[in-house]
Formats: sequence, C-alpha cells, structure tokens
Amino acid sequence: MSTLVSPHGSAGLRPLLLEGADREAERIRAVTLPAIQLSSREAGDVVMMGIGGFTPLAGFMGHDDWRGVCDDMRMSDGVFWPIPITLSVDSATAEGIDEGSDVALVDPETGLPLATMTVSEKYRIDKAHECQSVFKTTDIEHPGVRMVMDQGDVNLAGPLRVLSTSYFAEEFGDLFLTPAQTRAMFEEMGWSKVAAFQTRNPMHRSHEYLAKIGIEVGDGVLIHSLLGRLKPGDIPASVRARAIDVLLEEYFVDKTVIHAGYPLDMRYAGPREALLHALFRQNYGCSEQLVGRDHAGVGDYYGPFDAHHIFDEIPADALQTRPLKIDWTFWCYRCDGMASMRTCRCGAEHRLLLSGTKLRKMLSEGEEVPDKFSRPEVLAVLREYYEGLSEEDNVKVELKGHSAA
Repeated sequence: MSTLVSPHGSAGLRPLLLEGADREAERIRAVTLPAIQLSSREAGDVVMMGIGGFTPLAGFMGHDDWRGVCDDMRMSDGVFWPIPITLSVDSATAEGIDEGSDVALVDPETGLPLATMTVSEKYRIDKAHECQSVFKTTDIEHPGVRMVMDQGDVNLAGPLRVLSTSYFAEEFGDLFLTPAQTRAMFEEMGWSKVAAFQTRNPMHRSHEYLAKIGIEVGDGVLIHSLLGRLKPGDIPASVRARAIDVLLEEYFVDKTVIHAGYPLDMRYAGPREALLHALFRQNYGCSEQLVGRDHAGVGDYYGPFDAHHIFDEIPADALQTRPLKIDWTFWCYRCDGMASMRTCRCGAEHRLLLSGTKLRKMLSEGEEVPDKFSRPEVLAVLREYYEGLSEEDNVKVELKGHSAA
C-alpha cells in the first residue's frame, strides 16, 4: 500500500489522455469536428488534465465552478480549487457551437488536435471579477490580468478526451514526468515525505539552500520546473534545466533529488498560484511544498510572504500537501554562509541580496555576478546563453539527460 499522499479530491489519479486504439480512433474523428484554437495557457491546462496533474478535473469548468472558485476557492461539488481552469472563445465562434456538440481543441504549437470536448455549457463571465479574486488587482500591466482580459468573451465547458501531450515529451524527454511516473519513482526510492520545490528560474544559492532544507526534513525533493511560457525576458526552460542539472551533479547527494518539469504557463497569481502549485504537487505525490519569498509573484502586486499566509486561511482539509514556509534567504558575509531572516541577526550591510531582474541585467550586460550568489557552474551555463543571444536571437540550447540525483 502506498505511503504517499492521496491524489487531490479523488480516490486515484484521473488522467484524461486516451491510449491505444481509442486514441487513434478519436484522432481520426477529431479532424472532422469544428476546430477551436487554444491559447498557450489553455493548451498547458489540457496537457495537465491529460496526464492527471489536475485530478479530479474532467474538463474545463462551467459557470458554477468558475463562480465558486473565484469567490470561495471551491467547485460546485465542494472540492477545493484556487484558480479557474477555463476555455474561452470569441462571441462569433460561440454562436456557431451548440451545447451538446463536440469540438476539436487545436494545439497552438503543432496545429494538430490536442483534445476533443463535448460542449456542455456556454457562458459569459465578469473578467474583472475573476482578476480581482485571483490576482487581487485589475491592473492591465499585471501579466495574469492581461491574459484574462485578452481572452474571448464566452467560456466553453465540458469533458475532455486528450489526444497528446503536445511538444513537451518530445522536446524535454525524461524531464517531462507525469504524476504516475513521479509517484512510481518516489515509491521505488522508498520516499513518503517528499517536498516540492517550484522554480521558473535557474537555481542559485538561495534556491539550493531551500531545496536542501527539504532534503533535511524529509526523504527527498522534487525540483519541479515550469516548462510552459513565461513573461518576456525570462530564461527559457531548456537553459534553466541545464543549469539545474549541473547544480545537482556537482552539489547534491545522489538519490536525494528528482528533477522534473510540468507543462503549465505561469499565471503570476502569487498566493492563489501557490495553492494551485500545492494542489497539483499533491497529485504528483508530494507531501510538502517549499514556499519562499514572493512565491509565483510578479512586480509589487503581492507582499513577500502573502503566499505563506494564504495557507493559514484555507480549511484544514483543503489540501494534504502542506507548506514548508521559508523566510527570506541570502548569503551573509559576517556569518560566512547561507542564512535567513530567522537565523541571522546581522545587519543588511552584511547580506547579499540580488533580484532575478537584476541578475538577468548583469548577465545580459556581461557584468560580474558575486560568487556567493550563484555557483560558478550555473553561471557558466547562463553566460553561454546570454552570449549566444548577442550573436543570434533564436539560440537553442540542447538539453542533457535528466534523472534522479
């Protein structure tokens, strides 16, 4: 019997990806159906439902679920869910689709059907209400707000039959792991207390410190890299993966870390996205999630520890995956080591604090990065990327293999 946390809201994982003859038959049928072009965010959501990462969802949410998630972080059946998972189209497209009919959902990357859906409901939403509920702002400069405000005026709901994992498995190989695969790996390694480390950036010394805390208090850590789209200027997934791999090879004990990726775009929803991360990490088999400063945040829209506080505001039975809350971390020159606000009494003048924005600026301009901020092997990977950008915009950095470290 498994000692891992149970999948969310369900007796078991609920992957929607068809297999074998059923998938081939549905692919043939899909090309005969009216086609709906997915956004990158929607395609990532489809793939996540396909692999069971969004268990127990059976498809895109209807109006009652949308309203319940926005207002109370609960779907209409009472299952906890912090961010709406919806599909939108423009009004003209919606008028041509009858409730009860089937449509094909087209992958924006490949141009092929990614899934088919039976349209059970068409409805309009108050976009500003969703933004205020989820992002705590309606400022169009917020990338998540812009994403919602730019989407179509009509949402379509209904169950999915997923046909593909899009480009993720082909492009990222062994880095792209499903919840069933990570659970099997945890059980094979004898892990039951597993901490997830969320990252959309290369891992620097503070990230390394957090991951090693997770190893110290549990059996192992899942370093879980976002593989979907980020905001402009962020470092591509392939480069981040290579930088993380070299860090694991040089500075982590074997068989204490699994490095994997998941197929979503960032929503930059701060506290609510921290809850979504914990929810799907429960499906991947993680009992804890490391939550540091400004988890899933952007700009100054959230307080640095709002993502800590929100876990104290939800019902105790909402999630099995619990937060490992870590204070602001940094290198302290006086302590001569990594520290946090909870462990270091030294003044700010002794602390090395660099933002991701400042680091990217330093690397892009060829400036020296303090050696206590990032391991030299990681910086070498990032410098190679930025030097390549100065010569050719469409640089492609090849992935190395990925395995347990």
